[in-house]
Amino acid sequence: MKFGITAPFTCSYLPEQDEQLLVFISDTQPTITEYDFLIGAGFRRSGTQVYRPHCGSCNACESIRLPVNLFTASKSQKRIMKRNKDLTTRISHNNKPEYYPLYESYINQRHADGSMYPATIEQYQGFVLSPWDNALFIEIYANDVLIGVAVTDNLESSLSALYTFFKPEEQQRSLGIFAILQQIELTKSLNKPFLYLGYQIDTCQKMSYKQNFLPHERFFDDKWQLITKKTG
Repeated sequence: MKFGITAPFTCSYLPEQDEQLLVFISDTQPTITEYDFLIGAGFRRSGTQVYRPHCGSCNACESIRLPVNLFTASKSQKRIMKRNKDLTTRISHNNKPEYYPLYESYINQRHADGSMYPATIEQYQGFVLSPWDNALFIEIYANDVLIGVAVTDNLESSLSALYTFFKPEEQQRSLGIFAILQQIELTKSLNKPFLYLGYQIDTCQKMSYKQNFLPHERFFDDKWQLITKKTG
């Protein structure tokens, strides 16, 4: 395996810091077997790019995964499930045209200060779609109206929560947390031990919800370590 290091650039989550990435380099697109191995070493994908933070002066980003058979929902998470008991979910194995308008409104209304603004169809396809064509799309419906989608990579030994987007006017439902709870159940049903959630940054408010899923494991000091209580 070959890797490269990017030039420093302003961190998307900690603006006072510079960020560098360790990027997997392949003569062709990375294979699902390669990604399955790399995600177990703290890597993540954005489109076809497979990367891991590699910052000289900061180690705030920690890859986080849930051992789903150990997970116990908190009181808050149970309340979110109860609040959304009117919702139904369906699993699609294919990207659908109706997903993009939902993604566009979500990015443009909720993340206008982020690096993905403004949303375009090219940016959506380059970010969300899997090079292995194996993503699962968890569709969330209210009264048969699509209100959210959770894009989930279906890997050989795990699931990986890539991105969730939903109707901005439905934000009171806490659909991001609801989607993770659905992904946990899906991971269990597929008899896979782990659900990857990307990176946890304790000092970043946007990331704080991830540490509420307990117990979880974090990748630091080149190994996965079990965390049983909130750290931030």
